[in-house]
Amino acid sequence: MSSHHQEARARNYWFPAKRYGWGWGAPCAWQGWLVIAVFLALLVAGTLLLSAEQAPLLFMAYTAALGVALLAICWLKGEPPRWRWGATNR
Repeated sequence: MSSHHQEARARNYWFPAKRYGWGWGAPCAWQGWLVIAVFLALLVAGTLLLSAEQAPLLFMAYTAALGVALLAICWLKGEPPRWRWGATNR
């Protein structure tokens, strides 16, 4: 595990910031992995239960709601997002 992940875990973040760019990387805590697993399970369930051909707006709304929920959890439980250039002192 990289020192960046260890630092994020020490601060109780579920999602560490990416080393380059804006946003979050792979989870560094089991809670983050659980969030990703539930997100994917709900996405698959929605694909199986909601017909994108019969109700495309409902399917798009469901998928968008899942995406917004994942983004909100990352925002609340992840490192504060900002643009990163790879150096630890920036």
